[in-house]
Amino acid sequence: MGTSIVVVVLLILAFALVFSVIKIVPQGREFTVERFGRYTRTLKPGISILTPFVETIGRRVNMMEQVLEVPQQEVITKDNVSVKVDAIVFIQVMDAAQAAYRVDNLMYAITQLAQTNLRTVVGSLELDEVLSQRDQINTRLLSTIDHATGPWGVKVARIEIKDLSPPADITNAMARQMKAERERRAVITEAEGEKQAQIARAEGQKQAAILEAEGRREAAFRDAEAREREAEAEGKATTLVSDAIAQGDVNAINYFVAQKYVEAFGELARSPQQKTVIVPADFASLTGTVAGVGELVKSLSQDAPRSPPPAAPQPRPRPVATAPTPPTITPPGGKRGA
Repeated sequence: MGTSIVVVVLLILAFALVFSVIKIVPQGREFTVERFGRYTRTLKPGISILTPFVETIGRRVNMMEQVLEVPQQEVITKDNVSVKVDAIVFIQVMDAAQAAYRVDNLMYAITQLAQTNLRTVVGSLELDEVLSQRDQINTRLLSTIDHATGPWGVKVARIEIKDLSPPADITNAMARQMKAERERRAVITEAEGEKQAQIARAEGQKQAAILEAEGRREAAFRDAEAREREAEAEGKATTLVSDAIAQGDVNAINYFVAQKYVEAFGELARSPQQKTVIVPADFASLTGTVAGVGELVKSLSQDAPRSPPPAAPQPRPRPVATAPTPPTITPPGGKRGA
């Protein structure tokens, strides 16, 4: 009975000894080994065997990336504005021995270091810079904290400002400032639009004036050309009639008299002030005049091979106050009309 108890005790001691010297390190962890209280080596993930009764496990170090929350604190900026700010820090242990034996309570030390540097960086900036330059603040904090934690065997991967809260009165003032700035931009945009519209209208009026002037110039040119041709045709007709008068043909004189008489009579009839047209004319004389014009045309037609036909004269309206009394014209072979 006593022997069996001794065997059982020995077996228990053997199992305890085996478990004490055989260590299995999980992935993402590293164990430090101490020999009589002094660090000797670091166990990597896997199975390892220790020297019985001599070596022991010192610290179990997490080698994975970890997230630390920096508590919220009040910071006074450069322009004496109190803001509440907090942050988060991403760290990873690169050397288990240094993280275990160079600093006591690694996480607390990094948290305090982040708080201190956060107050320093934010306090050196004005409120507007703090609100608009978060990336620059994160970069400065990362550089400072990573340099300080290097001897501890810790790598600071990144640091981010989590929240930044100005006082309520500052927030209201910023909201009013933002509203005023947006209204100013709206007014400027509206003014720019009105300016562009006025420029466009002015350009349109300019082009219209140019086109109108060109139209007037073209019309004047056309009118001058028409008057020139009319004068040329009338000159030719006058030349032909003058030649006929020089040859002793009385029908040429009847032609001019009849033309002026008809023009004057037409002006009298077209007058807007005349409601009743009085014809102070002897139609027998008018008939004789027309007959004289016919004889003149016939005589000119007989001379057509020797000279070019005269251009038809274009009568030009001339204002006449009163109708003239038609002269007495003696047509060839007819009676004299009164």
